Amino acid sequence: MIRAVLLLMAQVVYWENLYTLKLLSIQVLLISGGHCLLALVKDIDDFLLLGKGLDNAPGEVLDKVARRMKLRNIPEYSQISGGHAVELAAQKSTNPGQFKFPLPLSKSRDCNFSFSGLKDSLVRKLIKKETEHNVMGDEIIPEVYDLCGAFQLAVAEHIVHRTHRAMMYCDKNMFINPNTKAIVVSGGVACNNFIFKSIEHVGSKMGYKTYRPPPSVCTDNGVMIAWNGLEKLKKQCDIRTDFSLTELYPEAPLGKDIISEVVAANIQTKVTRLKGLLK
Repeated sequence: MIRAVLLLMAQVVYWENLYTLKLLSIQVLLISGGHCLLALVKDIDDFLLLGKGLDNAPGEVLDKVARRMKLRNIPEYSQISGGHAVELAAQKSTNPGQFKFPLPLSKSRDCNFSFSGLKDSLVRKLIKKETEHNVMGDEIIPEVYDLCGAFQLAVAEHIVHRTHRAMMYCDKNMFINPNTKAIVVSGGVACNNFIFKSIEHVGSKMGYKTYRPPPSVCTDNGVMIAWNGLEKLKKQCDIRTDFSLTELYPEAPLGKDIISEVVAANIQTKVTRLKGLLK
């Protein structure tokens, strides 16, 4: 599934009619409910893994905090996913600065991700406010919109911080043509407009064009897997009919893991604060 997602992300370049930009050597960011990773796509079966999630995936965390904040008790959010509810609630925030979140892995010079600490921090802040307001049962704290806004901002800044380092690493090693630098964002969380705009912001600073598939296919694993099959069929790559059930595994390896090489590069990356994008 991971390979299928990456191929779908790379193919977005074709959809945009950027004929000067080949399918090869495109940086990709997968952010979903089950995965979080940064990689370089060099070919349909050639990937370099730059960073990965160490614990909860971003989409999973967004859904969990939405449930804990009881956003479904707000009628307009009752029929949508938790992550989408957080995004919409954050748009109503007027003072997100009242909630401060730490930047995960700020001292780790790699491209890995960690979201569990942000989730735990939100829960502690929520419990404190619930106690202050004597919130009971299905009641919701009055600062819920600001809490959503601050949390979404913290998630975006963490993703951007790691993505920025991946861009710097790829540039340093000349993995990508400097005239056609692109990053493609996919997965369900790519549908979050603030997070996508945040990645687009740092991409612009680094000279990268930022793309994402249409929302209708960001969450459709079937389309991703089918597309991957079509691309491999065209190239006659990994086409087999002689496999047995003992060769099927729940997780497929993703190309070559070069995370240790990213760490060895020891690239210092300034934190990109995104409050200005809230306006």
